Amino acid sequence: MKLYRTPSRELVCYNKKVMSKIKILARLAAATQLLPIMEGGEELLVGGQAVIEGIMMRSPHSYCISIRKPDGEIVSTRKSIQRPSEKHHFFKWPLLRGLGTLGQALTLGVISLKFSTDTMIQSEMEKEAAAKSGAAAPASGEKQQAEIPGWMMAVNILVSVGFFIGFYKFLPLLLTTELQKFFPIIGNHFVFNLADGVVRLLLFLGFLWLLSLWSEMHRLFEYHGAEHKTVFNFESGQDVNVNNARRFITLHPRCGTSFMLVIMLISIPVYALVPFDGFVARLLTRVLLLPLIVALSYELIRFAARRQGSLWASLVKPGLWLQKITTQEPSDDQLEIAIHALDHAMELEKQQGGELVIA
Repeated sequence: MKLYRTPSRELVCYNKKVMSKIKILARLAAATQLLPIMEGGEELLVGGQAVIEGIMMRSPHSYCISIRKPDGEIVSTRKSIQRPSEKHHFFKWPLLRGLGTLGQALTLGVISLKFSTDTMIQSEMEKEAAAKSGAAAPASGEKQQAEIPGWMMAVNILVSVGFFIGFYKFLPLLLTTELQKFFPIIGNHFVFNLADGVVRLLLFLGFLWLLSLWSEMHRLFEYHGAEHKTVFNFESGQDVNVNNARRFITLHPRCGTSFMLVIMLISIPVYALVPFDGFVARLLTRVLLLPLIVALSYELIRFAARRQGSLWASLVKPGLWLQKITTQEPSDDQLEIAIHALDHAMELEKQQGGELVIA
């Protein structure tokens, strides 16, 4: 007769703690991969980005990150910033302005994700401390500060970049090369690059769809919707509050989702102009030409935004359709977080003498 030992309560609790922290880090990894989708690369009046259980909202010279902890408490941090074109004159030039703006957007995105992840880890530590002491919460003076080490964030970013290159550059190229064996017409240089672009786009759509099935990422998309509704509310000139924000749609033309889709579409003709047919040469050019493609996409979106109602403006419509995946209807609590972040960013903007005028 075999005897089975029941896991001790301490072991069960330890496993739950480990799984909880792994879950937080998994959310961080997925959210990092979605940074270009969640943050629009455009100099703007107000905008933002969804993060883990919160939102970062920004004005031209300030930003605020607001996170709702599991106990309902809102934790925020805010800071002044400068536009890239104000710090360096060359970021006002065509092509370079897109790289500068997107670079700052991604930097703020990483900062915001780190703050939100640190807040979630801190909440877990407070819960553990409360469970050990039997109290509802630890005394404020006894709270331990927790944050992700810098090296861990660096590894997370490197893994994200590696995944991006592998999933959106290497894998489509490999699959298209294999398809060429069954469909000889793909051997044509221009047909090959078209097929490669279609495969890349299908992988992108499939990846987004799979992430949307994960409940934690679905919440991220809800916060994304809350950010868009709040921005629309502000741009309308109406009082920014939950009731007013609720009436607006979640699909916004300046979203990073639209920007990412334009990048993928622009890459097809750009790659077709490169006269290389070897696998390694194609892969290298796809990586090296990424800054140029980003810059061209920024200029195209900027041009289309100034020609509303024209044929050019219709180029961003597929991005709006795609936002039906990356944005979801938020709850009132999530809208409250977005408004809280916007209010504090605007307050700091006013303290610096900034004046926001809606055109």
